[in-house]
Amino acid sequence: MDKIVFVADLGHFNAYKLSKTPQGTGRLDLIESFDAIDARGKFSDKFSDQAGNFGESVGKNSSAKGSGEAHNIEIENEKRLIKTIAKNIAKIVKDERCDVWHLAAEKAINGQILEFIEPGVKAKLQKNIPSNLTKADKTEIVNRFV
Repeated sequence: MDKIVFVADLGHFNAYKLSKTPQGTGRLDLIESFDAIDARGKFSDKFSDQAGNFGESVGKNSSAKGSGEAHNIEIENEKRLIKTIAKNIAKIVKDERCDVWHLAAEKAINGQILEFIEPGVKAKLQKNIPSNLTKADKTEIVNRFV
């Protein structure tokens, strides 16, 4: 029986079909992969108008103003990325009609991903590794899940 392996961190998501070769070794075939562009870079570079000059006025009649930056934007962005990962996992599990799936996601987000996955899909989770394997080669991934 083929299984699906998901490998994720906030910036990368890979879904593989894990099957056995006639020799009995594991084989990974990429189903889907994406990189989250929003996870890269500094927020000050993305949301600042000009090198920190937002809301400041100069002169003797100037007044102090707020920075104008949303304080929870990093947390909200992380939550949105985690929800996206969870939705992709659920969609692929349903589309591929798999009975068993595995997850390897960095420890900081592993449990949060599972919180957003619906119970019917979560029930099919067989092995969960709280580790970031997004940069691992396929051999290492196979060895962790076979």
